[in-house]
Amino acid sequence: MDKRKIMISPVTRIEGHANITIELDDKGNVSDALFHVNEFRGFEKFCEGRMYTEMPTITPRICGICPTSHTLASVKACEMIQGIQPTYTANLLRRLMHIGQNLSSHALSFFHLSSPDFLLGYDSDPAKRNIIGIAEKFPDIALRGIRLRKFGQELSERITGKKIHIMGIVPGGMAYPLTEDNRKALLEWIPEAIETVQIGIGIIKKFMDDNEDMVQTFAPSATLYLGTVGPNGEHELYDGKLRFIDEHGNILQDQASPQQYLDFIAERSVNWSYLKYPYYKPFGFDKGFYRVGPLARLNVATKMRTPLAQAEFEIFKLLNDGKPVHGAFYYHYTRLIEALSDVEDAERILNDPQVTSLHIQHHGRWNYEEGIGSSEAPRGTLFHHYKTDETGKLLKVNLLIATGQNNPSMNRSVLEVAKQYVHGADIKEGMLNRVESTIRCYDPCLSCSTHAIGKMPMVVEVKDRNGAVIKRLERF
Repeated sequence: MDKRKIMISPVTRIEGHANITIELDDKGNVSDALFHVNEFRGFEKFCEGRMYTEMPTITPRICGICPTSHTLASVKACEMIQGIQPTYTANLLRRLMHIGQNLSSHALSFFHLSSPDFLLGYDSDPAKRNIIGIAEKFPDIALRGIRLRKFGQELSERITGKKIHIMGIVPGGMAYPLTEDNRKALLEWIPEAIETVQIGIGIIKKFMDDNEDMVQTFAPSATLYLGTVGPNGEHELYDGKLRFIDEHGNILQDQASPQQYLDFIAERSVNWSYLKYPYYKPFGFDKGFYRVGPLARLNVATKMRTPLAQAEFEIFKLLNDGKPVHGAFYYHYTRLIEALSDVEDAERILNDPQVTSLHIQHHGRWNYEEGIGSSEAPRGTLFHHYKTDETGKLLKVNLLIATGQNNPSMNRSVLEVAKQYVHGADIKEGMLNRVESTIRCYDPCLSCSTHAIGKMPMVVEVKDRNGAVIKRLERF
């Protein structure tokens, strides 16, 4: 059958560069949609031949949004190679930095990239539907979003001196301690940060109440879910075990070691994207698609670690009578529940009497040829897997990125939303924005999962069966 095509290039207000192709049948209805990641990934290959000890310094450069997650997964792999564990204080500081990165990323996603849709409207002027437009109409909210992100960055800067591409997380612990002055300075942020996150929760809950039909029908397909949990199933970002659940909430794997990830996860290449299609191996490719990230983490968790977040978590669980919540839109809500937990947990850690201890590092040497580390990046479960020779040089590196694991579901979600909103050749900008916003639900970090090579303007063309352009829309 001859088909028409709509090209959206690039998808806007995401971290990285990608395109969407929407194919229409002769009646103008959507027959298919594909999410193309047009960046090339190269970190795994050019790390081969380097010493494994270099990886905690190299891997933060993979991404300026989630460098701490990469460093933690990397350093845990190195600690497995050495056969050592970090000190108690080092774990506190690492957790604090990881919380800060998660909070900063979630603040960026909600206040900068997504809130223009909620506060200004999906059909509003695209020239103003951005953080500048928010600053003009809602200056307090824009400032709060910027300051919340600043607080998250300071949780790293006050320890290591750097906000992004952080240093100081080393095998065995930390290279830098937290001073008492910096501890007090960070504690001063807590009341404002909690208030800001609660304002954000109020914004998203009001939007969900006012647009209930839209939210419930926005890419609602069920999937499996993967996340890290504590020993009692509690929500966990820094250090825990893996839990897989099915679409009904039944536990498929629980308290599985991240070192077993290849027992459960396989990948398949596709011909339209540099991102592979990971899937849950026991179910096979056709039935094994799963999701990661804040929605997945709250779906797999039994409870939150902090009281305010727990109260909001209980409201979230009521959305589907305690069963997994599947709609992609709910990523925004769960992202803010996690942000609330981050601020509360930061306060707890900063009040731990050992957080300023100088006992911050154990020392080791190369002992084993293989190391696997994981952490919960803002976008989901992250794995680093290293194999070395007997001198410690890397023979193979595998980085399984959260955005890659969400790739099959992002493609399906794009198709679902395109079918819902795209009809015929009459292209409305708001329609394009709704399709793009499907990707923003997942907050993908494409430069994290691939290697960026540049950007391009957005050009949308609708062609008839003979290839003639019916309509063209450009956005630069």
